[in-house]
Amino acid sequence: MSASSRLRALGRALRAGETTSEQLTRDTLERMAQRKLNAFIDILPEKSIEQAQRADQRLAAGDPSPLLGIPLAHKDIFVTRHWRSTAGSRMLADYVSPFDAAVVERLAQAGMVCVGKLNCDEFAMGSTNEHSYFGAVSNPWDPQRVPGGSSGASAAVIAAGILDATTGTDTGGSIRQPAALCGVTGIKPSYGRVSRWGMIAFASSLDQAGPMARSAADCALILQAMAGFDPRDATCRDLPAEDFSRGIGRPLDQASESMPLRGLRIGLPSEWFAQGLDAGQRRVIEAAIADLERLGAQTLAVSLPRTDLSIPAYYVIAPAEASSNLARFDGVRFGHRAQGVKDLEALYERSRAEGFGAEVKRRIMVGTYVLSQGYYDAYYLQAQRLRRLIAQDFAQALSQCDLLLGPVTPTPAWLKGAMQDDPTQMYLADVYTLGASLAGLPGMSVPCGFVGEPALPVGMQLVGADCSEALLLQVADLYQQATLHHQAVAGEGSSW
Repeated sequence: MSASSRLRALGRALRAGETTSEQLTRDTLERMAQRKLNAFIDILPEKSIEQAQRADQRLAAGDPSPLLGIPLAHKDIFVTRHWRSTAGSRMLADYVSPFDAAVVERLAQAGMVCVGKLNCDEFAMGSTNEHSYFGAVSNPWDPQRVPGGSSGASAAVIAAGILDATTGTDTGGSIRQPAALCGVTGIKPSYGRVSRWGMIAFASSLDQAGPMARSAADCALILQAMAGFDPRDATCRDLPAEDFSRGIGRPLDQASESMPLRGLRIGLPSEWFAQGLDAGQRRVIEAAIADLERLGAQTLAVSLPRTDLSIPAYYVIAPAEASSNLARFDGVRFGHRAQGVKDLEALYERSRAEGFGAEVKRRIMVGTYVLSQGYYDAYYLQAQRLRRLIAQDFAQALSQCDLLLGPVTPTPAWLKGAMQDDPTQMYLADVYTLGASLAGLPGMSVPCGFVGEPALPVGMQLVGADCSEALLLQVADLYQQATLHHQAVAGEGSSW
């Protein structure tokens, strides 16, 4: 039996007639109104209820789709018809797309009901969800703290019990990091697994969409609906169809129910446990490792020697791609347009100055600099060479084991404003997640305990070889069968 799957339970209740999609949607909209996290940018209750009513018609006709009728919300980096698609920016504050992104389209075809668009760091640039034109999102475990970013709201609403499923995007850790800081499960698939068509681009060679939910079993269901080849996206890979839930509820070692992970080799990169990791987080993750060993897993030391260099490599490559992708936002065709300008050059300058926030401007300037004549070879090409070496480090480590395990972040969630004046500190918070993104590998965050006062969640990171999502999800599910950390809901029994 798999770890408690909220989505499967809701699906059974819907198909048994114990509830309706319309009722689930109305209940969700009520919870959204009650919990004040600043998590939603756009909500259209009438549209959501219309979708729920159509789902109920499909249910009445006997449609067995497992996600049919279940509410979810999309990170506001995916364009959607009807709802605004803002990317958390003033530049697109009033933009309504004429079409749905591929991810939105696929989940709608699966029958899921969209209840709104989720706040995020502007153009997905940030690790705290404070870099949004629409204001900071609160961590439901402590509203004075950040939920992580850029998919902070996607994680926060699950942690708060408002929703059971959301979408996010991960460029350098933006699914895994907020999942860890909020105590939920999230997976970044291998690069090219999920179509980026209709996903507002930040760094095209790194961006990847993925699901967030309470459990690995639920993430597997959502990823199943999201993934697949899309000819509209030139970076989407034409891979054989795969069932990501195939290992859910099943031990790796069929002969041993008491030790279901027997035969699994877990590599522990020494660089991920070096100086800089919070002592409390270390203890929690070491306890999780002990739990996995009791389930039969074998652990061994491995090395990712260029871990520290992933930060400069990423913060050259990602801003370079961002400067190119965001050049289209010039105030002419769509997006924010400055008023009272006298010529075209002034229109460009003022529209971009007014439309972009400080963090986006910073990355555009860095990206433009490293791509400029005289600096392209010294910075951008060197970063790309380093990216290849980092990928080789992962390949070498994974040749010795089945997956890698370590922390997601150096510390638990920090106070709002703590890194606003020092963006370098924010960048350093991604040191454990950037490598897998640069290598294009799948990675996920799995809740593994709490630390400190107030109690704050800790996530452990699992990274596997290319296209090993099913294995990561199976291992996470077996761990969640043996633990209860993923079931904790922020605010239950509290008055805030």
